[in-house]
Amino acid sequence: MGALVATGVLAFGALAACGSSDDNNSAGSSGGNSSSAAGGGSGKADVGVILPDATTSPRWESQDRPNLQKAFDAAGLKSDIQNAQGDTAKFGQLCDSMIGEGVTVLMITNLDSDSGAACLKKAADAGVATIDYDRLTLGGGASYYVSFDNVEVGKLMGQGLVDALGKEGKKSGNVVTIDGATTDNNAALFKQGYDGVLKANPQYKVLGQQSGNWDATKAGQVFDQLYTQNKGNIDGVVVANDTMSGGVIARLKADGVAGKVPTTGQDASTEGLQNILRGYQAGTVYKNTSLEADAASKLAIDLIKGDKSAAAALATGTVQDTKLNKAVPSVLATPVWITQDTVKQVVADGQADASQICTGNVAKLCTKFGVK
Repeated sequence: MGALVATGVLAFGALAACGSSDDNNSAGSSGGNSSSAAGGGSGKADVGVILPDATTSPRWESQDRPNLQKAFDAAGLKSDIQNAQGDTAKFGQLCDSMIGEGVTVLMITNLDSDSGAACLKKAADAGVATIDYDRLTLGGGASYYVSFDNVEVGKLMGQGLVDALGKEGKKSGNVVTIDGATTDNNAALFKQGYDGVLKANPQYKVLGQQSGNWDATKAGQVFDQLYTQNKGNIDGVVVANDTMSGGVIARLKADGVAGKVPTTGQDASTEGLQNILRGYQAGTVYKNTSLEADAASKLAIDLIKGDKSAAAALATGTVQDTKLNKAVPSVLATPVWITQDTVKQVVADGQADASQICTGNVAKLCTKFGVK
């Protein structure tokens, strides 16, 4: 499995139920303070969280922020949840501020491993326990890592495209991949997963692989280049998330072939789920972020209490930091592949809002597929 050394069985709450509506609160839209009032009279936060941005995927503000806030509040922890808005300088400022205010635990989703590692080193020097959230910071030396099995995420995308092509009767064909940002370790793990599936299905020839940098416009541009280079002879596209898939689908629409060239995605965003219902996108990898948030809050409680044995019992898996050549204790949840027939699962889990999905010409499709 490459970077994945082991994936332990998760013991945190609600996992058995595991298979992205913006929160739009003032903290979410501005990246401002979102401290809970629970946990005592002191103004100091127990746990600080730095989310990466609000553009590469809607999930950071629509799913992760409210799920983390809910989990911390339920645990009686005071939290300070901020968003770096894609700015490494702001990321560093937030890191310094949270360490300075005296958080006991610092949780980050890095923008890149270099700036993330610099933050984690400062935290370690200050005696602050750290959790890498969703993305492993290579060379960072985080105390723990909470995420999903990201190689499995890639496998689901690869197999999802193979299945979609087979359903269309295309027993062979040409595909391209639009990968995530080269600065994101998760993108490499996703690619490892879907490359493995494509290698095992050589009837589908890979004509090109390019990074879309988690950006819809960039993804559309690089796909357009690949599409032109291959004279439109592309049967399917592995796209590493819903945001980029939207950019690819826009190009396919312009060429009048949307729905005839299946794409993949990840994050179960509102746009992604709509594109699935419309038949433009074969599916999306759904990562129920309430599971990540629940695990992160439980780890934070254990670390605040200094209960290393409880933390170790929760983090039963490991992921290899290839830069430090170190196995990082990890809690890894299981992702789920979502198609037209299972979009309703994301809504039922409370991770998407039917009123936002089922608009315009999608409303009848929601009725057809039981999304309500």
